[in-house]
Amino acid sequence: MPPFLNLPDEAAYRAHYEATYVRSRITTHHGIPVYFQKDKFDHAFYEATNRDGVKNQFSMPRAQRMNWIATTLNAPAADWYQGWIKPRKQYDPSRSVAVAFGDFVVVLRFSAKHNGDLKANFVTCYDADNSIGKIRQSPAWTLQDCRNALGV
Repeated sequence: MPPFLNLPDEAAYRAHYEATYVRSRITTHHGIPVYFQKDKFDHAFYEATNRDGVKNQFSMPRAQRMNWIATTLNAPAADWYQGWIKPRKQYDPSRSVAVAFGDFVVVLRFSAKHNGDLKANFVTCYDADNSIGKIRQSPAWTLQDCRNALGV
């Protein structure tokens, strides 16, 4: 397992996220560029204290795993699964859930650039201790299935 990132406070974690992910070039081990939006920090590193889906509190355990994102995306031995689209109740080959370290998952959404090359957008990351069994039963994500789903 990679070491935990230990920073003094939420502001330091936010600054690290922006410098490391938003303003840097990150790719998957497939060579696909991954784009990180500033506003995804709150989704990825906050949690719902009332278990109602409303993320209202900064999560130190989530933030400490922040550097695991790039490590997971670059791990050749990571397991990649198709993402689940809850409203449609189906798997989507243009979404992926990458797992390389225990129950830690990184969720991406893929799309095609104008020239047909793939790109990905970071959706979230979390320790999937309650759902890792279900994730590991999902269909495998493959580059070819993703390209086919996107028509490229």
